[in-house]
Amino acid sequence: MKKQYAVIGLGRFGSNLAKALYEGDNEVIGIDIREDRVEEFQHDLSQAFIADSTEEASIKDLGLRNFDVVIVAIGDDMEASILTVVLLKELGVPHIVAKALSKRHGSVLSKIGADQVVFPERDMGLRLAHKLMYPNIIDHLKLSDHYSIEEIKTPASFVGQTIKSMDIRAKYQLNIIAIRHSDEAVTVSPGPDYSLSAGDLLVVIGQNKKLKVLSKLWKDS
Repeated sequence: MKKQYAVIGLGRFGSNLAKALYEGDNEVIGIDIREDRVEEFQHDLSQAFIADSTEEASIKDLGLRNFDVVIVAIGDDMEASILTVVLLKELGVPHIVAKALSKRHGSVLSKIGADQVVFPERDMGLRLAHKLMYPNIIDHLKLSDHYSIEEIKTPASFVGQTIKSMDIRAKYQLNIIAIRHSDEAVTVSPGPDYSLSAGDLLVVIGQNKKLKVLSKLWKDS
């Protein structure tokens, strides 16, 4: 079943998010106060509207309370962002996601009713720093303050070894939950006798401190 999303603010973050949701076969409307942005993306979304999200009448006319998720992706106007979240909350929007410009801004958004607050600039910076420090890590997904999933290159010294002989679970308390192959095929929950090949990427889950130890050991591989 298709979900309905509304994205308020069609700057770089909002427009890319809206297009990705639309390409995922969802109904997506984009909203921006600037006519040029709406015109630019009107053919990439289900619909696009020019509207001031800080005006209650505009929000009501768009029927946003009927959408599954409304994302407030307003760029650099903190006041407009806060007022928009307040209006959406008052209208009974079931799930509100809001982009925060700073930690304080994020705290305010949470207190006034945003169900989820995101920090795209901060998160992008953290991901880049992580990749620069650990170039053998292809991707990193933070699950909590203590646990993550990482996609790690298989070191040359491990090629030909089996999951059992690597003994990652016993040595580092980490689990290999999948292996992505060079042809993009994926082996989920590989068995202990699976033999690693050159080009395999290991999808590993576990404590951040244990993943860091593993990354340091394989850093120069």
